[in-house]
Amino acid sequence: MDHKLASIRNEYSLRDLSRDSVNDSPFTEFRKWLDEAIIARAFEPTAMTLATVGSDGFPSARIILLKDVSEKGLTFFTNYESRKGKQLSENPKAALVFYWPELERQVRFEGKVDKLTDSESDEYFSSRPEGSKAGAWASRQSNIISSRKALESEVHKITAHFGNKSIPRPPYWGGYILAPILAEFWQGRPDRLNDRIQYFLNKENRWEISRLSP
Repeated sequence: MDHKLASIRNEYSLRDLSRDSVNDSPFTEFRKWLDEAIIARAFEPTAMTLATVGSDGFPSARIILLKDVSEKGLTFFTNYESRKGKQLSENPKAALVFYWPELERQVRFEGKVDKLTDSESDEYFSSRPEGSKAGAWASRQSNIISSRKALESEVHKITAHFGNKSIPRPPYWGGYILAPILAEFWQGRPDRLNDRIQYFLNKENRWEISRLSP
């Protein structure tokens, strides 16, 4: 055992969390927590880990950015042909994790993932900076490339091709929405006796709220 690593410990004591203190909707509660993370100037408050599993059964995780949250679910955008895109086409179920160490908080979501409509993806893509739009065309995400220079050369070609026109969305790029069936709010507490409140969507499509043992 690496005793240096094993000795790293932090005590959590900023806040507490109870069943009575949370909203009946996990989306309303999450929005409140996200706003508090933004106010606390958490680094990249919309950053979240997306975990997916393809047909081979191997899990894969990476950090992406949340772009919208509503009563329908949580929205993100990516290349459909990327590793995560291919895994979601094979197995449209995923998990999301947010971690805000500044607040000693974590939120998890698990659920089914669907693609957004073309018009929804077009609307978001049109709001992106032109450089990011060109990058979406140039990047065949997750594919092997020869060099950084080759990637930048492709960006220049895309920019020159569209000239002064607004760059449209590539057909292989767009949005997904994760509709949770489970959400968990985690608040760090002293002595690792952390508070955990879970929302579970039952067969009647209602949220059951429970406290979990740490």
